[in-house]
Amino acid sequence: MGGLRSIVIVGPTASGKTALAIEVAEILGDAEIVSVDSMQVYRRMDIGTGKATPGEQSRVPHHLLDLVEPSVEFSAGWFRDEARAVLDDLAARGRRAILVGGTGLYHRVVVDDLSLPGDYDEIRSALEAELAAGLPPEVLHRRLAEADPVAAARIEPANGRRIVRALEVTTGSGRLFSSFGPGLHEYPSSGHLMVGLRVDRDDMGPRVAARVAAMMAMGFLDEVRSLLDEPAGLSRTARQALGYRQLLAHLDGSVTLDEAVCDTIGRTRQFAVRQERWFRRDPRIEWVDAPERGGRAASETRSLARSIAGRLEAT
Repeated sequence: MGGLRSIVIVGPTASGKTALAIEVAEILGDAEIVSVDSMQVYRRMDIGTGKATPGEQSRVPHHLLDLVEPSVEFSAGWFRDEARAVLDDLAARGRRAILVGGTGLYHRVVVDDLSLPGDYDEIRSALEAELAAGLPPEVLHRRLAEADPVAAARIEPANGRRIVRALEVTTGSGRLFSSFGPGLHEYPSSGHLMVGLRVDRDDMGPRVAARVAAMMAMGFLDEVRSLLDEPAGLSRTARQALGYRQLLAHLDGSVTLDEAVCDTIGRTRQFAVRQERWFRRDPRIEWVDAPERGGRAASETRSLARSIAGRLEAT
């Protein structure tokens, strides 16, 4: 077995990440899959989140699925702690991790072990009001330099938005903003093999439409209907999940089923574009073409998986 490095597989919705991760894990033989998805943490939200099926999970052990009830508000900080425990366990057992999913923030907090500061709305509003009243951002920057010189050195004096955020956290948390790490705008060496699946923009729409159609055929509407019977209800986060929000609107009579499905497709495509933009900012990710849809998908996925596994073993 080569060095114990993890693989990170990212990319937009419907790019084939799950299938690729399973193939890579089976080729390596010593790897397990760690889901990095903000919605797959919810129990009984399976079809609409694209969660690995029971059959897929039987092929390779999966982690960080079904962590909480749909009534719970989940956070990136909570996810980081859960992921850290899983990765420590895998390392202790001599197993490698394949981190796969499309939630960009969750990937960053896991890959870079980021500690994210909280929000302090009242403090932020007061600082923004000062800027709106004409206070130069350089004045706030000097204030930040007195409170947190390290953070001030990292931020341009004219960047009012970032200065406000640093002051907000330093004042509200009682902890220096710089103590939370380099932040999302920096990309330190990770030690992981990071792979991104690239999808042509012209192909994104058909991929998403086919994905939504398959979900509906699998019983997505019935899944959403069953969630309405949850004793504790649905959390704000779970209720806003793509597809769930639209089908809930259909079930309460606000829209027709066709309207709900069309809206799901449109919003999922928009989300996929945002996902790609997020991941594109990370220079550590090596991009490859996503496997084509249709009959060649399986063979292309296997070929790509062999290439990725080979690269990992060669390091």
